[in-house]
Amino acid sequence: MTSTPGSAGPTAAPTPPRSELPTRVTRFTRSQRLVHRATAVLTLTCIGTAACLYLPFLAELVGRRHLVVTVHIWSGVLMPVPYFLGLFSRPFRVDLSVLGRFTPHDRQWLRAARRRQLARPAGKFNAGQKLYAGWVAGAALVMLGTGLLMWFTHLSPLTWRTGATFVHDWLALAMGVVIAGHLWMAAGRPEARRGMRTGEVDREWARSEHPHWHP
Repeated sequence: MTSTPGSAGPTAAPTPPRSELPTRVTRFTRSQRLVHRATAVLTLTCIGTAACLYLPFLAELVGRRHLVVTVHIWSGVLMPVPYFLGLFSRPFRVDLSVLGRFTPHDRQWLRAARRRQLARPAGKFNAGQKLYAGWVAGAALVMLGTGLLMWFTHLSPLTWRTGATFVHDWLALAMGVVIAGHLWMAAGRPEARRGMRTGEVDREWARSEHPHWHP
């Protein structure tokens, strides 16, 4: 550490010891958490209303089919809205660029996951989270497109609507399974849930689970 002539102190401050660093670090901003929550509410509403439309015992229990159909349609149509509003937030755009880019340590993470190794290198998002985000985003677009074909029946021939219904129904089932897996994984990771709920996570957890994001 050096001083310049005439200066009152050193040119660089020493790095504080680890014991003096804050115990929690910021992982998500308020805008990022709001986008996640709004998207989650709309997605779960779509899945719940779809179950009420296709499962007879739920349909009999809930009734009011026309209302359920209306809620299902509009929750699906509105699902992209939180995403587009989130684009006004710079941290959200930065996270999108990270989610959409695979790096060498993501491939290492996948190899470690296949071998069931505990040490898995990851940045802010691990490879599993990136694959999940990409799959859900693509599936949501297909669901929106096929849903619109089923809604606006006068815009497409019968064969298109029949195919759209087939794809929509089976992809909805696949999305339900995948999202249930996502919720199950989140249930076993309280610190990750705390980060999405409060925006902050434990520093040591960040070092352990996401060393390339917070070494």
